[in-house]
Amino acid sequence: MQCAPAFAQDAADEPASETAVSAAPANGQSYEPAYFEQFAPRNARDMVARIPGFSISDGGGGQRGLGQATGNVLINGKRFSGKSESLRDQLSRIPAADVVRIDIVEGATLDIPGLTGQVANVIVNNTGASGQFRWNTGFRAHNTEAQLYGGEVSLTGKSGALDFTVALSNRNDRFGADGPNILTDGTGALIETQDTKFSGKFDNPKLATNFTYDFGGDVLAHFNASYGEDFFSRNEPETGFPVSGPVRTRDLRTYEDGPEYELSADLAFPLGPGALKLIALERFERDNFSTQLMDSFDDGSDPEGFRFTQIGEAGERIGRFEYGWNMWSSDWQISGEAAFNRLNRVSGLFELAPDGTFTQLAFPEGTGGVRESRYDGSLSFGTQLTPKLSLQAIAGAEYSQIEQTGVAANARTFLRPKGSLALAWNPADDFDLSLELRRQVGQLSFGDFLASVALDDGNENAGNNELVPDQSWKLDFEMNKRLGAWGSAKLTIGHAWFEDFIDFFPVGATGEARGNIGNAQRTSVGLSGTIKLDPLGINGAQIEANGVRRWMRVTDPFVGVTRPFSRDTVAFLDLDFRHDIPGSDIAYGASLFTEENAPYSRRFEIGRDFEGPSFVSLFVEHKDVMGLTVNASVGNVAGARQKNFRTVFADPRPGGDVLFNEQSDRRIGPMFRFSVSGNF
Repeated sequence: MQCAPAFAQDAADEPASETAVSAAPANGQSYEPAYFEQFAPRNARDMVARIPGFSISDGGGGQRGLGQATGNVLINGKRFSGKSESLRDQLSRIPAADVVRIDIVEGATLDIPGLTGQVANVIVNNTGASGQFRWNTGFRAHNTEAQLYGGEVSLTGKSGALDFTVALSNRNDRFGADGPNILTDGTGALIETQDTKFSGKFDNPKLATNFTYDFGGDVLAHFNASYGEDFFSRNEPETGFPVSGPVRTRDLRTYEDGPEYELSADLAFPLGPGALKLIALERFERDNFSTQLMDSFDDGSDPEGFRFTQIGEAGERIGRFEYGWNMWSSDWQISGEAAFNRLNRVSGLFELAPDGTFTQLAFPEGTGGVRESRYDGSLSFGTQLTPKLSLQAIAGAEYSQIEQTGVAANARTFLRPKGSLALAWNPADDFDLSLELRRQVGQLSFGDFLASVALDDGNENAGNNELVPDQSWKLDFEMNKRLGAWGSAKLTIGHAWFEDFIDFFPVGATGEARGNIGNAQRTSVGLSGTIKLDPLGINGAQIEANGVRRWMRVTDPFVGVTRPFSRDTVAFLDLDFRHDIPGSDIAYGASLFTEENAPYSRRFEIGRDFEGPSFVSLFVEHKDVMGLTVNASVGNVAGARQKNFRTVFADPRPGGDVLFNEQSDRRIGPMFRFSVSGNF
């Protein structure tokens, strides 16, 4: 690892820091602020991103309730509270000046159940009021509006025992592509050529706050509140030129908006021989969705069209306790959680009448509600078997009741075991291994219980009132090796066995819905790391690499053959080169990203949609333009395109004849980005 000994060193050799709020770990690696000076970081996120071989992970998303810890970043040894704010968002609001150091440790050695593999513990000492801002803007050469109002402004401060953060942000995007679609029949004969284009935009303005109050005596409270609005639109004009028949002009428009909020609080205090933590959370989101398709013809015949509307209200309410104590030189914790999830949805399907008005069609399957009441408990145990070998074990179970209202009313109850067993071995200061076996229960998408319509591709999804969460056994191995002045490398190998795997499956004679299709397996191998180029004489330069390859097996419920998981990632490669020129405020670099995803399988069609083959971007950055950091980049310089291939059948597979084959190849074009960030 290329760094001065005082900047990043084994924790056992680190001198004490007057401002540190906790001692450095006995095993692991610590990075002090001086290590990051060459990058001129503005916040903790900038610093964590520059740690060799480490990448921020929120834990994969889709977690049921709050549960055990899943992300790989802590603040002063504690988990982030809340669910709607990502680790990256919260780290970006911690000023770099408040970071005392960052410790990289093995998660299984900590007294936080659920953590395994490398974890970054960011040691923070709030020194007073400070603010940050970041403005993101840009545009694409084709099909899109300019992206003008992205970024965030945040204020972090301290008043006595109260620490606070207030942030106003807008996560946004502009996207689009244009190009031909070709439709052919089963023999390859041309049916129709189409000139197509789509353009869209997304904005998510949000106000988020965090308050921490230290009552003294190890009594600590947190309160988080956030409120935001989503605004999404997508327009897809199309002109079809059939081999025979009138020219068709299509207008397809999609809109979605709605509010969302989250309130969460926790209180930790000593109790008896240990400490008790109480957590409460309330989340709510409303989506107002509509899509409208209209086809008109140049021969004057009546236009054709449909409109689909959907109003959904989803919420989650959680109460949780965690009681931890030390006994027999080991860390113990007992925890319990009650979670109540809900979805209410009203759907409407309309057909265009000859007079230009829309007439509502019967669609009762799209309206209804879903409720889940879930209770779980667990007991965890963690200990150092030897100074270099640690063990963590969690045993638990959950009881849940799922109830559906509407035309397909149903109620069911389930009792499922879950837990994990993890070993971590640190045979040398620059080498560690971890192995974890975990039993998990997956998170359902309540929208799959109710019927819906996709006008853009002509598919209708039936509801499924018998849907149950998948369950899985997952075995994960991680190996980390620090390479001295050359950087760091990580190898991960994982295998998962799924029960009640969820994908599309047949319903009735001609329908299909999301449902449980049986057992499945997935094996993955990943290699990531940081290669520093200082030993080659290119001081300040490094390459970040992350690659994954997956092998998946599930039996297709329509044709009975083994295939990968629909639309899941088969492989990806992410390479980033950055050179911070020594003795200057200039940095430049390049990145490459390529991904292969699996085809999808439905009752009447198969296909694959993707973008690529590779996205390449270039950037230049000045870290002190009147005290500001300015970054300019150009993306997609290699000309990646948006592509789609699908075969649609006239009757259900496997016996149906081919109705048509569709092939699209759309231009994305170059993307220009500009950002300015600073402190106040």
